[in-house]
Amino acid sequence: MQQRRPLEEDRPNESAFERLGGEAGLRAIIDTFVDRVVSDVMIGFFFRSVDLERLKQFEYEFAAAHLGGPSNYSGRPLARAHAHHPILGGHFNRRLRILEKTLLDFSAPEDVIREWIEHNDRLRRVITRDLGTECTLPTTPSSSAAPGEPR
Repeated sequence: MQQRRPLEEDRPNESAFERLGGEAGLRAIIDTFVDRVVSDVMIGFFFRSVDLERLKQFEYEFAAAHLGGPSNYSGRPLARAHAHHPILGGHFNRRLRILEKTLLDFSAPEDVIREWIEHNDRLRRVITRDLGTECTLPTTPSSSAAPGEPR
């Protein structure tokens, strides 16, 4: 496991892209992330007929552009690219968790992880029209449920 990378205030002149290791670092993160997504039992089925190298390139371009790298996204607009997929809120959340786990495994800076996840989450309305299906736990458990019963 790598050491934690410095927070933004530790290296104020570097972009998130540079702090992740530039092109080589981001490509390694994206390759691992995409491999995990396509092999995931909950969401991998969406990618059965996808050209993985093409997907990795689009994911790289999209992330690099957001993170301050020298890249422009050349894929279709996100709404069009995802329109024919029945992506539910739970699917969307699963992808976010895989991204977060991948970034943690690469010891990405905490502030970069937070911003990357938040940026992706802001795209929820573009990717899925099935809002409100996120799996969440109640903030306070119901005291009336018997042990073993759903709350």
